[in-house]
This record gives sequence, C-alpha cells and structure tokens, in this order.
Amino acid sequence: MQRSRLLSLLAGGALALVCAAMLFPIVSTVLLSLKGEADVHALPPTLLPCSPPAPGGFLPTCRFVGEGYGRVALIRPAQNALGLRVEGRILTTYLPNTLLYATSSALLVTLVSALSAYAYSRFRFRGRRALLLGTILIGGVPLLTMLLALTQVGNTLRRALPVYDDRVFMVVVYVGFELPFAIWVVKGFFDTIPRELEEAALIDGCSRLGALARVVAPLALPGLLSIFLLCFVGVWNDFTLNYVLLNKQALRGAVYGIYAFIASSGISYNALAAACVIVMLPPVAVFLLTRRAFFVSLAEGALKG
Repeated sequence: MQRSRLLSLLAGGALALVCAAMLFPIVSTVLLSLKGEADVHALPPTLLPCSPPAPGGFLPTCRFVGEGYGRVALIRPAQNALGLRVEGRILTTYLPNTLLYATSSALLVTLVSALSAYAYSRFRFRGRRALLLGTILIGGVPLLTMLLALTQVGNTLRRALPVYDDRVFMVVVYVGFELPFAIWVVKGFFDTIPRELEEAALIDGCSRLGALARVVAPLALPGLLSIFLLCFVGVWNDFTLNYVLLNKQALRGAVYGIYAFIASSGISYNALAAACVIVMLPPVAVFLLTRRAFFVSLAEGALKG
C-alpha cells in the first residue's frame, strides 16, 4: 500500500515537473510582453518586473505595462465612432489571412475526410487496400520535397487562369497536406461504430448520406472535432508554405507576420513577445473550446489504424 502511494506521488511529481517545463516558455513570454524596456534590459534579469516591498510594506511594487502590445497594434486617431484605428499589420492583415486559411482548410479537411473515411470503412471495393496504403504513403512525403513543384504549379496557374486566387490555391495545398492523416484518423473512429445503427436508418428510409449525417457523424463527432483542431493548429503554425508560395505580403499569415515584424521594427523583446502572445491566442482559444471532444476522441481510440 505504501509502495503504491509512493509510486503515485513520484508519478505526480514527474508530471508536475513536465508540465512546469512545458508551461515555462509560455508564461515567461506572457510576462516579457508585459514588461517595459527598462525591465527587459535589467541586470540581473528577473522573471517579474517587481521591486521588493518598501520598508514597512507587505506587497512588492510591480510595473506591468502594455507598451509591447501598443507597438504591435499601432493605434492611431481616426474619424470613426471609436476615434481610433488599428494599423499594425499583424492584427489587420496577417491574423485575418491565417484565420481564413486555417478555418477554411480545417472545415474542408473535416468534410472530405469524413466522406472518404466512410467509404473506406463501410465499403469493400477493388483496390481499397492499395488506396489506403497510398493515402498513408502520400501523407509521409516531406513537405520540403514538394515546394519546388508547388511553386511551379502556382506560377503556371497564375499565368493561365484569369480568375486565379492565391488564397484559394493556399487552401487547396493545405487541404492536400492535411487530408491523408485525417482520413486514417476518421476511418479508425468510424470502424468502432456498429453497422447495425446505419442498417436500421437505411430500413427507415435514409439514404447512405442521410445515415452518415444523422447517425454516424454525431457518434463520430469527437473524432471529427479532433481532426478540425489538429488541422486548424497545423495550418495556423505554418511558415514555410506562406513564405515560399505567396509573393505578396498582404496574403501571408500570422507566423510570417512575426518574422516581418522583427524585420520592420527591429529587436524589441517586449513587442516581439506581445506579437507572439497575440498570434498564439486564437489556436489556444479553439483548443480550449474543443478540448473535451479532443480528449474523448483520444480515450475512445480515435487515433487507431
């Protein structure tokens, strides 16, 4: 009994250390974003911009400021209802672009992977095993080996199609890279759902698509939400494709925006930390909203097969 309690305490302590090590970079970045320039360059460096309590006092004196966020937002007077406007490109250009790419790609990947995985899970057809193997092999191809081909495809389409849109091209590329893994994940989840439920729906008059939408998809919702989350975060964190495939800065995403912010404003550590905090907030918020479904999908074996 004492041995098991000791093991549980050791395991809990190890998990606490791992969590602390993982959270420290995030916490230190948030605290750095709230420091002024004087505290950023203070020697010796401190985690908190606080001075010891004054004689006779109990609480330290802390100097948290929004100087870094102001440099990122670049708020200027304007003739509008608020009397202000935001001119920082991270907030006005790069974040909206990434939100468009990540949301569109995640929705399309979730939809297409559900349809494809349903076909693989429920139908037996010639070449099924070869297609499944090809799907996972394509998903294992390194990104860097395709950059030259994708660049040539984008340039050719840009010259050949009058209605060509770089944003649409980027969404298609993201969907292509995220789809193979998503199909395997969703297929493993569909395989755990009894076929009898669909058969009962078909007997009641549902079509195959109707059974998928009304019976299978609700039961597989945790797995579908986990795919949406993984795809959203993967696209949100992309830098390479944004940098190589897009010629216009006005079309690039938030991670590239941090790189451009460093190049345009110089090294200001509190402003750079503020930009990092702003860019990481949306995926963190999406994860917090979908975390329960994500953990359910892991617990029920959605990542099998």
